[in-house]
Amino acid sequence: MEIIGNGFLARHLAPLAARHPAVTVLAAGVPTHPLPDAAHLRETALVEDTVRHCLRQGRMLVLFSTVSMYGGPGEGSGPADESGPRAAATRYGRHKLDLERLVRASGVRHLILRLGYVLGPDEPDFRLLTALVTQVLAGRVRVQHGARRDMLHVADFTTVVDALLRTGVCDETVNVASGDCVEVADIVRHLEHRLGVTARWQVSDDGIGHCPSVGKLRRLVPGLDRLGFGPGYHRSAIDRYLAETRPADVIRSERTQTP
Repeated sequence: MEIIGNGFLARHLAPLAARHPAVTVLAAGVPTHPLPDAAHLRETALVEDTVRHCLRQGRMLVLFSTVSMYGGPGEGSGPADESGPRAAATRYGRHKLDLERLVRASGVRHLILRLGYVLGPDEPDFRLLTALVTQVLAGRVRVQHGARRDMLHVADFTTVVDALLRTGVCDETVNVASGDCVEVADIVRHLEHRLGVTARWQVSDDGIGHCPSVGKLRRLVPGLDRLGFGPGYHRSAIDRYLAETRPADVIRSERTQTP
């Protein structure tokens, strides 16, 4: 496996580097939103360059897209399958949808993976769970009413990517998520419980629900139940993250070291 990128997902995929020799994984690009048009243009150019590279060398391209193209303001409905959307709800989602279309039109052998929220140790500070943990421990947290997310621990993400590539699936788009799409409010409540903190909530009405269907993923990768996917998975994924990062201990240590 050839891995392009050196960020969070690329680092966790590194143990697979010796496998799948004819596959190029593009694990670089725009990680969040909102960002200026220049960042989107740079990612588009990177995808175009990688497509040409894969076509020249007869490689299959794995493109990471996003389930955030599903849903809309105030929506908690779902789950959405890979047949849609025709138009994404967010600017970030529209950008990723355009990249998907670019790859499909290029003729390169490909696998497009629409990712749920992948969490784990060493994730960037701006990511949802790390930001929520920081806010809860500080005693004040911002919660978007109606926002829903499907969370997937990065170790299970790596297992799923490896399994998909071993099946030989090609020229397909697949949602990669746990099937446990929950309100961000429930995530905050679980964090409060595990961290032993009751934070003051600031609730806003700008939430968007991003809930993907995992029916296709289950058909392509039998045995996902052994990973604990389904209702309640988000709690175990969060617990693993907290055990791996121990954020409360880190903050206590920083406070004792402050003169």
